[in-house]
Amino acid sequence: MQDSRVGLGVVGYGYWGPNLVRNFVSNPSARLVGVADLDPAKLATSGRLYPGVSTTNRYEDLLNDSSIDAIAIATPVRTHYELALAALKAGKHVLVEKPLAPSADLVRRLIEEADRRGLTLMVDHTFLYTPAVQKIRELVTKDELGEIYYYDSTRSSLGLFQSDVNVIWDLAVHDVSIIQHILNEDPVAVSATGSCHVAGTPENMAHITLFFDSKCVAHVSVNWLSPIKVRQTFVGGSKKMIVYDDLEPTEKIKVYDKGITLNESAEKTHQFRIGYRAGDMWAPNISTKEALQAEVEHFIDCVRTGNRPISDGFSGLRVIEVLEAASRSIAEQGRPIMLQRRSLIRENVRATA
Repeated sequence: MQDSRVGLGVVGYGYWGPNLVRNFVSNPSARLVGVADLDPAKLATSGRLYPGVSTTNRYEDLLNDSSIDAIAIATPVRTHYELALAALKAGKHVLVEKPLAPSADLVRRLIEEADRRGLTLMVDHTFLYTPAVQKIRELVTKDELGEIYYYDSTRSSLGLFQSDVNVIWDLAVHDVSIIQHILNEDPVAVSATGSCHVAGTPENMAHITLFFDSKCVAHVSVNWLSPIKVRQTFVGGSKKMIVYDDLEPTEKIKVYDKGITLNESAEKTHQFRIGYRAGDMWAPNISTKEALQAEVEHFIDCVRTGNRPISDGFSGLRVIEVLEAASRSIAEQGRPIMLQRRSLIRENVRATA
């Protein structure tokens, strides 16, 4: 009897690869065929844990295996483009660890290649699949918060220092993807400052500001030199406000019925009196399902049906354009950098086809 499960290969069994392998193995619609890595010790570990899964130090072995329908890439950022392009050219669907590629131009090439071949291209923006972020998006979409005034996030810890990307590309990528997922508008400009405290390495702390056409402004602070791990976000609206703490074991989201009211003075119409509104706080019940489990299920479904992933190539492209602009702003001492409009992004990709 022919196996109807999606055949998968994973390249990279370092920091994130084992998590992908674990979720693919436990998914009933997936069949993990092989794992590739250059490190014999890592392959040995994979072999001990999953004796039924083949291991190889040659990426080409996965590409040439006709039983593999899709490839998941969990390698250093500098290798993402070449590995993903090779997989697409081999007719494989592709899931790539964030960020999708080292530059927007390379992402555009991947999008064009995937579209031309009718293959799924998905980037591993894991936080988009967390029940907490999905709930925030639901509340924003239903106008529970009213007009969004701000998104303010701190994402810090001690390490893990990266050699090929700075702290923006490692940590801020999460918030940029969340912002573009939950809000009903795209940022129009970005300003950023950053610092490097270890000679010969990229920036290890940075502060980013995203500007929008509306009143909304987003601030993201990221840091590899924090004495404690912090994953806290505030989303403020004209009706309600949200506190999202990803490290909370249960009540990750708290919704506050708090805000300000503006009362125009009867005597002087140009003057306003600010009042404060304080109502209840409630913590919505959200699923405890692992985000990566939901993401893997979504990827497999998209491979089977041809549906467009939530974190598709264009999602990855918009995020990387923000990261590039932020890095450029850091180099220019915080000068605001204008961003492309979403419609122009798609037109530019078509132009490269």
